[in-house]
Amino acid sequence: MPQQPDRPCLRHVRAASVGRVRLAGFTLVELIMVLVLAGLIAVFAAPRFFGGDALGARGFRDGTAAYLRYAQKSAIAQRRYVCVRFTATSTTLTIDADRNAATGADGCETGLSGPRGETPGVLAARGSEQYSPVPSVLVFDALGQPSSGLTLQVAGLPGAVVVEPVTGYVRD
Repeated sequence: MPQQPDRPCLRHVRAASVGRVRLAGFTLVELIMVLVLAGLIAVFAAPRFFGGDALGARGFRDGTAAYLRYAQKSAIAQRRYVCVRFTATSTTLTIDADRNAATGADGCETGLSGPRGETPGVLAARGSEQYSPVPSVLVFDALGQPSSGLTLQVAGLPGAVVVEPVTGYVRD
């Protein structure tokens, strides 16, 4: 059956007086639904993108775990003592060039290149992140074993970076 010429199709609306065809727009219900969905996305997604404090603290904690793993692997690869020195807002990697860290006499005096190639390897906080409490020094021996166990907390973040005392395994 052919379509009747007077009857408008679903996609077009015929203008009454001029005879031109124009496209139909969105309905009010469709516009309201789009606004509601955009509002929900803004409520739940915006804090993730603009709440930089938690994101920066998480990055600092993950970077610290990576530096500790790098220090352990470097100690094993170079068969040396590798020291990880901490301040409230940074981590510095050094090696014991004259191999006397075990005796306690001025060990770890030479900078160790970091994972990005900088010497000495330094991981610094970019914002207000800091360690709580601040450890002093952790030394990995030539077998990758730490001088002691370590639990490192970044202030304001749940969870911690833990260095196992015997194996030196770093978990976060």
